[in-house]
Amino acid sequence: MGTENPGRQQFPPARPVATPFSVAPPQNMMPFSSSGPVVGSEASGFRPIPPGAPQPMVPSSTHVVGSQASGFRPSPITRFSDPSVPSPPTANVPPIAGQFQRFPAPHFPSTVQAPLSHAPPIGQPLAQPPAPPVSFRPRPQIPPVPMGSPPQTVNPAVPSLSAPYSSSDSMYQAPRPNFQSSFPGYVRMQSNADSQAPPIPPPFPTHQGGYASSAPPPSSYPYLAQPGGYVPHPPVAAPLGMQSRDQMQHFGSGPPSGSIQGLMEDFSSLSIASVPGSIDPGIDSKSLPRPLEGDVEPKLLAEMYPMNCDPRYLRLTTSAIPSSQSLSSRWHLPLGAIICPLAEAPDGEEVPVVNFTSTGIIRCRRCRTYVNPFVTFTDSGRKWRCNICSLLNDVPGEYFAHLDASGIRIDLDQRPELTKGSVEFVAPTEYMMRPPMPPVYFFLIDVSISAVRSGMIEIVAQTIRSCLDELPGFPRTQIGFATFDSAIHFYNMKSSLTQPQMMVVSDLDDIFVPLPDDLLVNLSESRSVVEAFLDSLPSMFNDNANVESAFGPALKAAFMVMNQLGGKLLIFQNTLPSLGVGRLKLRGDDLRVYGTDKENMLRLPEDPFYKQMAAELTKYQISVNVYALSDKYTDIASLGTLAKYTGGQVYYYPSFQSAIHGEKLRNELTRDLTRETAWEAVMRIRCGKGVRFSSYHGNFMLRSTDLMALPAVDCDKAYAAQLSLEDTLLTTPTVYFQVALLYTASCGERRIRVHTAAAPVVADLGEMYRQADCGAIVSLFSRLAIEKTLSHKLEDARNSLQLRIVKALKEYRNLYAVQHRLGGRMIYPESLKFLPLYGLALCRSKPLRGGYADASLDERCSAGYTMVALPVKKLLKLLYPSFIRLDEYLLKASAQVDDLKRLPLAAENLDARGLYLYDDGFRFVIWFGRALSPDIAMNLLGADFAAELLKVNLKERDKEMSRKLMSTLEKFRESDRSYYQQCHLVRQGEQPIEGFLLLSNLVEDQMGGSNGYVDWLLQIHRQVQQNA
Repeated sequence: MGTENPGRQQFPPARPVATPFSVAPPQNMMPFSSSGPVVGSEASGFRPIPPGAPQPMVPSSTHVVGSQASGFRPSPITRFSDPSVPSPPTANVPPIAGQFQRFPAPHFPSTVQAPLSHAPPIGQPLAQPPAPPVSFRPRPQIPPVPMGSPPQTVNPAVPSLSAPYSSSDSMYQAPRPNFQSSFPGYVRMQSNADSQAPPIPPPFPTHQGGYASSAPPPSSYPYLAQPGGYVPHPPVAAPLGMQSRDQMQHFGSGPPSGSIQGLMEDFSSLSIASVPGSIDPGIDSKSLPRPLEGDVEPKLLAEMYPMNCDPRYLRLTTSAIPSSQSLSSRWHLPLGAIICPLAEAPDGEEVPVVNFTSTGIIRCRRCRTYVNPFVTFTDSGRKWRCNICSLLNDVPGEYFAHLDASGIRIDLDQRPELTKGSVEFVAPTEYMMRPPMPPVYFFLIDVSISAVRSGMIEIVAQTIRSCLDELPGFPRTQIGFATFDSAIHFYNMKSSLTQPQMMVVSDLDDIFVPLPDDLLVNLSESRSVVEAFLDSLPSMFNDNANVESAFGPALKAAFMVMNQLGGKLLIFQNTLPSLGVGRLKLRGDDLRVYGTDKENMLRLPEDPFYKQMAAELTKYQISVNVYALSDKYTDIASLGTLAKYTGGQVYYYPSFQSAIHGEKLRNELTRDLTRETAWEAVMRIRCGKGVRFSSYHGNFMLRSTDLMALPAVDCDKAYAAQLSLEDTLLTTPTVYFQVALLYTASCGERRIRVHTAAAPVVADLGEMYRQADCGAIVSLFSRLAIEKTLSHKLEDARNSLQLRIVKALKEYRNLYAVQHRLGGRMIYPESLKFLPLYGLALCRSKPLRGGYADASLDERCSAGYTMVALPVKKLLKLLYPSFIRLDEYLLKASAQVDDLKRLPLAAENLDARGLYLYDDGFRFVIWFGRALSPDIAMNLLGADFAAELLKVNLKERDKEMSRKLMSTLEKFRESDRSYYQQCHLVRQGEQPIEGFLLLSNLVEDQMGGSNGYVDWLLQIHRQVQQNA
């Protein structure tokens, strides 16, 4: 509840605008021009040549240029002794004759650029494009490399922003070894080492400092990127169209060279060449890139902008924002961000809480941006400039602080909001439309005969009772219960009672709530009554033979109980709704529908009642978590809608039996009840002028064009947003993003969590690829593909995903096709080396795989609802799970968990003498080889070692090896508590369970007509080469 913009004043912009962010620059602002020559330390940041050293010779007609032409290297964080920063000179650079003149360096490192003296204003075309840049770098002689015809350019090492160079030129001409399998369907492998080529260090050193203009520049930068400090933005490249194609492809490259020079490759490649007379594809499977280290968060942006928020809160699909719409159109991958606003803080860190008691929260008057590390203070500290819209705001008297000689606030070390990318503000009363709500938990439990027989009721009652002390918000927490079969049962839990009173409503057409004030009670006051109810609930319905489910009317009744406060509604559903409003029919999987235009209708809600109820629930701040535990068709497509539009979650337990699945339900319900939750929340993402977020993906309700309504948020949920460019050309060197989550904490405080990040604007497509974040791209891809299955066939969703990967790799190949002899090699940026494999894994995931026979409809829909809400790390582990050999580790007494190494997900890594663990974050599968030592099996399973493993329950036994295995599994579970990995045991050759649990999930192998990793790469490579 509440609004993020209370008492907002309207201020007319300087000129008509199309969006709230389209703001005219201040009149004293120097127009940004990146087409002129550059001098100073920004000119690639080279060191001056020592006295006496020979001066390099270059043609006298060239301009001095450097990293300003490249547009992606930020200037080092420098604080000047002079609080006023001079602005660029308007005169041209003095002519250079013969050797470069060495200019005396000023007393501070210069970071300015000199535009051409006759350069037209921004927006007007140049008379002619500028001359190709020539690097200041002295060029040592490069030994020739016999690569055929002389190269046209010399491509020196790209500055530190580029990915590491890899010597991927080696040609894997040997055919793949024909491994002989000891057992049908399995291949033995001698080594599983991933033989990646080591990176080659750049041949040219990166220099700092250097050739600065001797004349001090006359005016100051209009606004700056550091808190109160006068530090220029990282430079932006010349707009697209003002550079030659050679410049766009190779920053820092020199003019055409007449002699044979070595040619560095700033891309990774994979040789694909078949051996004459062989049908072998010629790819060494051991050399294929695999994410065996799991997800690696990008570090480059954090090094460029150290005050950015941690990537776990906000990850961009590429840290280099395209400078123009035309450049954006050539980026065929998703452009956007993954946001996890309440992600668990890094170890040893906490998000600082700031309370502006007297001044009120400091925000921009125009765009409502919260004060952050990238705003700047001027006028002796009396004004601050917004980094999003550039408006100059007054500093409230209570927030005023003097600036030191460097222009920095003297209280900076006491202001976390000016030094930290993530901060929480305590919201004053104007951010509330009602008093902060208490944490509310209402449980709606199916008590039909199938629920009783499965043992679900007993597990749920025991788990809730064990969590009562850990529910957040004590002593304000509220709790209530209702059960249903063909009627609805309410429970009066007034604190004056010794036992709860049951009230039954059987009129499903005219639902009413008896005693509305006593159905939702304060837990601390009615603790004894609640405990008595939970103790008696399992036996209360033991003899119930009712097979019906009045779920729709029960849902309406729960809404009537909760709508005064809001809160979290937990639904435990075991039977397909069959009575009253919202009843569903057994439509199930229809084989005849798959492959037709009606296929997607199976994955959509059958009855609009559920989406209408979700909208009402969200309006009253009620979030729904659905626990579906049926052994029959439950129509998750319809029930999951309640979770999707209320910021909730779907938990699916097919064929639930308490003896088998009880531990998983117990742990996941405990996590749901006890994790810290943000209540009655709204979230908005602001970004700088010229860009906007155009679409949002995840579990929420969009209240306006950019305001997400989230009745409940926690650390296990992530959201995605796609970014688009509004302006044809971006004129700012940096784009800022700010995520603001307004919510009520369980303690009763209204708070605003703010995450702020900056990213450079570039005019080079290659730089966008170099700074790509594969994890964020795959995460956004998965959401788009799953949403596409709701309106198209599964095959269309898979083809669309593959086509975008092919287009992206083809565009990247075109960047280097002229300068390099690529031949049959498949090239890709180092940052996206895992993208093809993740694309294959996504196509074979449950929401997208195969057709009718490959996954049940409920499994497919529940997996889709789950995947669209997962954070990046969790999703990538689900797509490419851990696969580990355990027997050698268990036999070695000194072995530690950290010594375990992940294996590629291929059957050739299965040794019949081994014991293997498959972990996708949702379940463990332990595979016992047929020839595994009997001693190991007896130590782990006891007398059950020879039984059918499907019926064996793994538990800790009085053996050292068993204790070590159970301890290892528990450590894996502790690394991520969001879901509980239930353990499944399977022995080699036990079909069909072996194929269902393990073999079908080895994504690198061919399975059921779908490609394996090698075939997938060959197919993509062929499509990339077509018309490339």
